[in-house]
Amino acid sequence: MKRILCVVGARPNFMKIAPIMKAMASYEGIKALLVHTGQHYDNAMNHQFFVELGIPEPDVNLEVGSGSHAIQTAEIMKRFEPVVDNENPDAILVVGDVNSTIACALVASKKGIPIVHVEAGLRSFDRTMPEEINRVLTDQISDLLFTTERVAENNLLREGIAGERIHFVGNVMIDTLHHNLPRAVSPKDTFSDEHFSSKPYAALTLHRPSNVDDKDTLTSLLETIREISKKINVVFPVHPRTKGKIDHFGLNHLLENPRLLVLPPLGYLEMLGLMRDAKLFLTDSGGIQEETTALGVPCITLRNNTERRITIDEGTNTLAGQDREKILSLFSDIMETGGKTGKIPEFWDGKASLRIVEIMGNWLQAGK
Repeated sequence: MKRILCVVGARPNFMKIAPIMKAMASYEGIKALLVHTGQHYDNAMNHQFFVELGIPEPDVNLEVGSGSHAIQTAEIMKRFEPVVDNENPDAILVVGDVNSTIACALVASKKGIPIVHVEAGLRSFDRTMPEEINRVLTDQISDLLFTTERVAENNLLREGIAGERIHFVGNVMIDTLHHNLPRAVSPKDTFSDEHFSSKPYAALTLHRPSNVDDKDTLTSLLETIREISKKINVVFPVHPRTKGKIDHFGLNHLLENPRLLVLPPLGYLEMLGLMRDAKLFLTDSGGIQEETTALGVPCITLRNNTERRITIDEGTNTLAGQDREKILSLFSDIMETGGKTGKIPEFWDGKASLRIVEIMGNWLQAGK
């Protein structure tokens, strides 16, 4: 029996690990142990995601909590190493691009334990993004790399990673979406305001430092959303980081708008229903770019680049940056024409996790 330590640390990881854990549970010859680093430390929200997604309770919770990138990464490494020593796994599986991903991969690499990286090869080519550093470094030290789109393999090959280590399997986030879509919570059950329940709406999320850490940028974006709300209701689940910045900069008056519904962070099933029924979505989230493409919902990404290029080339996503005029122009186009229709990318069929576990099982049995 091959023992795999599977690592999660932040909410985007939860949607990626859920179908993998499920596939491993039914695969003979693999025993999966789940380690939660506690990088996202809102216990109530974490528990809600675990319950909704059917993720087993973690075998180990490192309870790292907040800190700077350096402090958080170092603390994860410090607490993860004894777990590795105690469990002596045959491989360590990490997902995505958060600090937990690179921290646990570094520990594994220094101990000579094979590393499996799910969602490898995505590149924004923007080294000012902490996630980009995490992606590049994790891929360099991984032994088995699973990609969500074919262009990711080209990125990896260009960076000198051997082709036999790379496998195109599709997107595990979409596995989770397919599995849970019938259970998605209708926005009518989420909104207490009947005005929002009965009319079309746009949805908004913001959390990236490039958008919320600078007062002028955040002010401009919120003023742009106010313009959009003159044409359509806007629903805004506010990330705790963003709420803190809005309070700090004294921008709460920009949220005082009868056509802007401000909500606390939503659970996965509530967010899925919100995405499914939205006329359009404005976001700086990587995952939402993918999920809206899978759902056929037009997406305006409030960033100057994206590591998920396929959502633009084949999906419903368009980059707008923080340019007010461009955002408003794209919004007007969506309102008039319905926006990009897009198509479902290759292998975004709800079976990526099955491919991953089959390939990984054969790889482990071969003694790689």
